[in-house]
Amino acid sequence: MLDFFTIFSKGGLVLWCFQGVSDSCTGPVNALIRSVLLQERGGNNSFTHEALTLKYKLDNQFELVFVVGFQKILTLTYVDKLIDDVHRLFRDKYRTEIQQQSALSLLNGTFDFQNDFLRLLRDAEESSKIRAPTTMKKFEDSEKAKKPVRSMIETRGEKPKEKAKNSKKKGAKKEGSDGPLATSKAAPAEKSGLPVGPENGELSKEELIRRKREEFIQKHGRGMDKSSKSTKSDAPKEKGKKAPRVWELGGCANKEVLDYSTPTTNGTPEAALSEDINLIRGTGPGGQLQDLDCSSSDDEGAAPNSTKPSATKGTLGGMFGMLKGLVGSKSLSREDMESVLDKMRDHLIAKNVAAEIAVQLCESVANKLEGKVMGTFSTVTSTVKQALQESLVQILQPQRRVDMLRDIMDAQRRQRPYVVTFCGVNGVGKSTNLAKISFWLLENGFSVLIAACDTFRAGAVEQLRTHTRRLSALHPPEKHGGRTMVQLFEKGYGKDAAGIAMEAIAFARNQGFDVVLVDTAGRMQDNAPLMTALAKLITVNTPDLVLFVGEALVGNEAVDQLVKFNRALADHSMAQTPRLIDGIVLTKFDTIDDKVGAAISMTYITSKPIVFVGTGQTYCDLRSLNAKAVVAALMKA
Repeated sequence: MLDFFTIFSKGGLVLWCFQGVSDSCTGPVNALIRSVLLQERGGNNSFTHEALTLKYKLDNQFELVFVVGFQKILTLTYVDKLIDDVHRLFRDKYRTEIQQQSALSLLNGTFDFQNDFLRLLRDAEESSKIRAPTTMKKFEDSEKAKKPVRSMIETRGEKPKEKAKNSKKKGAKKEGSDGPLATSKAAPAEKSGLPVGPENGELSKEELIRRKREEFIQKHGRGMDKSSKSTKSDAPKEKGKKAPRVWELGGCANKEVLDYSTPTTNGTPEAALSEDINLIRGTGPGGQLQDLDCSSSDDEGAAPNSTKPSATKGTLGGMFGMLKGLVGSKSLSREDMESVLDKMRDHLIAKNVAAEIAVQLCESVANKLEGKVMGTFSTVTSTVKQALQESLVQILQPQRRVDMLRDIMDAQRRQRPYVVTFCGVNGVGKSTNLAKISFWLLENGFSVLIAACDTFRAGAVEQLRTHTRRLSALHPPEKHGGRTMVQLFEKGYGKDAAGIAMEAIAFARNQGFDVVLVDTAGRMQDNAPLMTALAKLITVNTPDLVLFVGEALVGNEAVDQLVKFNRALADHSMAQTPRLIDGIVLTKFDTIDDKVGAAISMTYITSKPIVFVGTGQTYCDLRSLNAKAVVAALMKA
């Protein structure tokens, strides 16, 4: 049974609606528009919202959307056929009203489609019930029955008979020609304890080789065994006598010697820094995030040279080449776009977009353009490329935009610290980019408390202590009226990370810090114990922002990491509405040139924004995402 069926224009005007139950269809349809249609995620024609499954079809020629909703626990096999039949009949019946392309005509038009829809629904339900009875397959219809029995008997029996005949012939030859030899070989067999009898009269090749090997070992191998044993036994004795070399600066497994950290307590200022502050800071305005620039030096050098071939090319050939690809006033079909979409998909995969995401993007573009009427001077390639660019820009600008500075000022008015938690897999640069974000916040006048909750990796606390010392040198208390702007909160190794984060938040509230940045241990997405610990930390402390730190070098792995991180946070959370990832920090962006596909993969799979982009080794190498620049680099050949 259907919950609803609605037809509306892409401008938002509802032309006709069927209500199967008393509940309103406004909420599910609005969720479909926000999450799928506006976000260019039309690769799949189904969408799940709470307890409902929504299936939809786009009519790009008349700018219509057909949506049907039903309970997701039901398996209605006739829904696809019904939505196709309704689409065909509604378009043919009200073609003149729809072609006027004006909102006023659509509002004034009367679409009396109730009786036609009920008839189509009844026909679709009856067609799904009428099915041919399933009959069991007979033996006569199988492939085995086609083979004659005689052929199967011959093929199974011939080979063993031939083997037996051949073995008898070989045995007879051995008995006739090698009689004395066989008797001489039987003697050592008796000595060695091997069974001798009529069964062993016909010796196989492996047994003969084994017996000859035993005879050879008995005759010649005793002296060799002794000499080899003596050499082997002497070798370890000589090694044992050799004393190990002692190095002057050699390591020592002593806790006091290995501990290079200075004994500091939470609340004490860090020591002065002896390094060059300008090298640590980098160049550029630290308090203002610059937009990401994806243009490379190769593009600038190739730009002037690219115009030379076009100038020498004949005008006649260029004109014919242009006219060859023109498609005037024609509605696009799947066959027209298939070859172009295949090239676009391969291009996206080559640019490091995950293969699954590339297929869904091309499918979404095909659904968006199918049936659309093209202009006179537009080619299929240019139309598909423009639609794909618009979809990519829309994907990189997701529903929610994270504005940390505004949220921090809002938390200041409430007199509480703003808490940010960083999570991700091993080695992606969580601690380094945490220090960059700390510097950005310090440049904007906010005090920062860094919570060292990575109690697993050796050297994690010392790394954060070094960053804190450098940040303190860049922003000493003297510049801020004696106020400590950055401080490290740590409890050592082997402690509970959730407890340390809770103590750090309480410490920041008492000391008046504006922001708490929580550093967590790197963990793989398949490590259940560590994912449970992360879910516990997020559930207990309820941070304002959960940032996933991922590197721009990954391809298909980005999808697996984000999906499993979100799933693990949902599964291991104790709250009714589990807290998932709120944003993404994309690191190592300066190492990938124009292979920027990881940004598309991560944003597409989570619908969350990329808040920061790491582009270097200094504190100023932090950028905000420029969607158009990323898409331009992605579409560049």
